[in-house]
Amino acid sequence: MDSAPLKCSVVVRAYNEGKNIGRLFTGIRQQTLEGVDVILVDSGSTDDTVAIAEQFGVKVVHISPEEFTFGRSLNRGIQAARGEFIVNISAHCYPVYPDWLEQLLFPFADPQVAVSYGKQRGGKTNRYSEHQWFRQYFPDVSTPRQGHPYSHNANAAIRRTLWEQAPYNEQVTGLEDLAWSSWAFAQGYAISYVAEAEIIHLHDETPKQVYNRYRREAVAMKQILPDSRFSLWRFLRMATSHIFSDLAQARREGVFGQQFVSILWFRVMQYWGTYRGYNYSGKINAQLHQQFYYPPGILTEKKPAERSVAPIAYPDEE
Repeated sequence: MDSAPLKCSVVVRAYNEGKNIGRLFTGIRQQTLEGVDVILVDSGSTDDTVAIAEQFGVKVVHISPEEFTFGRSLNRGIQAARGEFIVNISAHCYPVYPDWLEQLLFPFADPQVAVSYGKQRGGKTNRYSEHQWFRQYFPDVSTPRQGHPYSHNANAAIRRTLWEQAPYNEQVTGLEDLAWSSWAFAQGYAISYVAEAEIIHLHDETPKQVYNRYRREAVAMKQILPDSRFSLWRFLRMATSHIFSDLAQARREGVFGQQFVSILWFRVMQYWGTYRGYNYSGKINAQLHQQFYYPPGILTEKKPAERSVAPIAYPDEE
């Protein structure tokens, strides 16, 4: 029976996520969709991440820090999965509603859909500017067939049969999701955004961690699009415009003084990391991957559909 195919498999990449991963597995347990297996790809956790996964009956796949890349860890997890569809979710995320998986898989009724990805929102620990970023990139209204290849593997699903044709790129330092969805888009497949498939994506990052995350993604973007550029002038322009935009929003919400410093450092680190990543000229190897992972609009006027489904009640909700 263990070899029988399932509707979907959920693949979770993790490193020392014991603080949050239990909430994710609790949310998966409460999903309305049946026929689901869960695979944790652990890359050397030293906390209780693996023990928590085993308590929930999750299958654990181990990958060493020396082998780790974002694409490779996903490929290992998918190889161990049995689902017709593969759902990728970050270990520090958790679903808001019990029909999260159903909503995320609904677009695949269209045989041309290769990828679906869902809404992300932050929690209490996320920085103010990151909440604004989530609202910008994950609006409240779904797009069944979007006109660009963007997707995000913190909350996404793909067709396994297409992954078998083109596994995730194991060499890029990040953005393996964009690389894969760009391939699917170029093959003529569709990408669907599902606002109803909502998750909470937790971060509690220092300035250095924000810088490191965006630098890693920029290095990956240069790998995917070698001719792309991000100049010093663009750094100044982007950081300044987003700082003023965030401060204006904070003033409207009455939290200007409370969020002023956070907005300044988050946006500066975000775009300085992006600038440094685009202009990185060193060797991209296993050491760089470990350095990154093991660190010392248009829709805004539309009204989202109301949801009749009650959200999941997490006992340890912050």
